Amino acid sequence: MTYFSIFQALKKIGLLTFAEIGMIIMICHAQDSATLVISRGTTREVISKNLYGMFSEHLGRDIYGGIWVGRHSTIPNKDGIRLDIVNALKKIHLPVLRWPGGCFADMYHWMDGIGPVEKRPSTINTYWGNVPESNHFGTHEFMELCHLIGCQPYIAGNMGSGTVREMSQWVEYLNANIPSTMTALRRKNGRDSAWKVKYWGVGNESWGCGGVMTPAYYSNEYRRYASFCKDYPGAHLLKIASGPNGNDTNWMAVLIRNIPHNLLWGISLHYYTIPTGNWSHKGSATLFGEDQYFSALKNSLKMQDILHDQEKVMDTYDPLKRIALVVDEWGVWTDAEPGTNPAFLYQQNSLRDALAAASTLNIFNNHCDRVRMANLAQTVNVLQSVILTRGKKMILTPTYYVYKLFRGHQDATLLPEKLSTPEYTYRGQGIAAVNCSASMDTAGIIHITLVNLDPGKTIKLNTRFVGLPWSYVKGRILTSTQFNDVNSFRNPGKVRPVAFNGFNKQGKELIVRLPPKSVVALQITR
Repeated sequence: MTYFSIFQALKKIGLLTFAEIGMIIMICHAQDSATLVISRGTTREVISKNLYGMFSEHLGRDIYGGIWVGRHSTIPNKDGIRLDIVNALKKIHLPVLRWPGGCFADMYHWMDGIGPVEKRPSTINTYWGNVPESNHFGTHEFMELCHLIGCQPYIAGNMGSGTVREMSQWVEYLNANIPSTMTALRRKNGRDSAWKVKYWGVGNESWGCGGVMTPAYYSNEYRRYASFCKDYPGAHLLKIASGPNGNDTNWMAVLIRNIPHNLLWGISLHYYTIPTGNWSHKGSATLFGEDQYFSALKNSLKMQDILHDQEKVMDTYDPLKRIALVVDEWGVWTDAEPGTNPAFLYQQNSLRDALAAASTLNIFNNHCDRVRMANLAQTVNVLQSVILTRGKKMILTPTYYVYKLFRGHQDATLLPEKLSTPEYTYRGQGIAAVNCSASMDTAGIIHITLVNLDPGKTIKLNTRFVGLPWSYVKGRILTSTQFNDVNSFRNPGKVRPVAFNGFNKQGKELIVRLPPKSVVALQITR
């Protein structure tokens, strides 16, 4: 039980007034201090909006029972695509969506998912639960989903069980307007003009579920596949290689050394935060104490070191940073919720997960010179999703609201910052209590996102601006009473942003008081 919940109980029975509660909280929350200096800087690195992308796989209830409800559903839909999900993703300005996997991508044969729905073959999803795959959601449905959201499609091609011809024909089907068998087939299936999909993954996790390949073998296969995935007029492909598992620097070194750079736009990286650090027993999404709160956040912050090490390798072979680092699978991965199919990876989403997501997005922002796309795993009902559904009901998770708070960074110019922060310590271990990133958008508005990971201390942040005149501040905050609070179908609005006024101007400095376990977004104008 937290101090706050104790004080609430005492207030209920009339033993404390609100004023007395405020005084006690001030005493109990010993206030640490941090300093932040934000400058205009000399570089003009842009935080790509694609850092705020997501990932949807044919896994559990992400597609079927989530995004796709079918054309005859009583849930409002457009050609089978659930509209409340579409509208929610539009509100956070989702820029890019990766599909169809994941491990599923390397068993997916795209021609199974085109043509009349009733004539599409049924297959078995052997990666995720040995459940039937109807193929009712295929290429045309995915492209319609992206159109409705207003986002770019990112397609992961099948290298594991597919062929060069199959992948090259998929590119032709999607991107060519030149008369051919493939383009005629597309027109027969209801689409006259090419979609011109530019983001194209060549295989997925080729070190694991995508074929258990060595980096040397994969890089040779990539060269072959990428060579036959052709550009068509107005449709230049940005090809992405299947990169390392976590911090495997050897995999990265072999790929970037062996693959001609003209065949390569980006290299992917996958890293999941396991709260316990143990893949066999990852920990509960909701039933955890401060031990797994701390360990989950500590493990999520390892993204900083992973990016540093991988970028060091990339800089050796690509000092001009022409090749993007694409973190196209990341997020918190816990044990599946009790009573659900463990192969469906359905997990609840707590304030802790939101803090991990906000910290990771701050890291991505500050590495935007190399990291140019990232895709949270996954979008709906799977892993660290932003949306959960149950029949006609839909709820937005705390992580969803992090994306809403961070929207201002999309395509804004990174502002260099220097942060000095106290540590949040637990049982002799410590992590940085505060993390942040800052940017300026094209309208001249400064956006600062701040995270206080310490669950028990308010942190006073003294902020100074160099070469950045400012006058007005507006803020929003995401926090809750407990760090394992969630939005449930009974209480869908328990964890959501509210207005934040915990700041004041002292001379030329902005003083911000960051409450415990909180995400704060500030907009600053002249």
